[in-house]
Amino acid sequence: MTNKWFLVVLAGLFEIGWVSGLKYADSLIEWILTIIGLAASFWALIYCSKKLPSTTVYAVFVGIGSAGAVILEMAMFGEPVSWIKIALIAVLVIGIIGLKMVTAEQEHKDEKDVSVS
Repeated sequence: MTNKWFLVVLAGLFEIGWVSGLKYADSLIEWILTIIGLAASFWALIYCSKKLPSTTVYAVFVGIGSAGAVILEMAMFGEPVSWIKIALIAVLVIGIIGLKMVTAEQEHKDEKDVSVS
């Protein structure tokens, strides 16, 4: 996994944080951390989308955020746990991994790097 894909995963983890913050932030510090998480996740998403296939980057980002937010809700905030939720999260994660595996590792070149012959 390249550094840019690691950054996509990190952006997804920040997304889990700010999504939870939107629901549970009560103090000024919590709101500041939520905003920092939101800014960090979208900065990383935009940066990686310029270097990697944007459709796959976005799918991985949203999948990590969605699965992580549901798991966090069940683990820490009292959301009811059901086997169907767990199965659907597993299908989502399998889909994310599969999409990543079939996406070419070739990074997009910047427009400045492309020369016309």
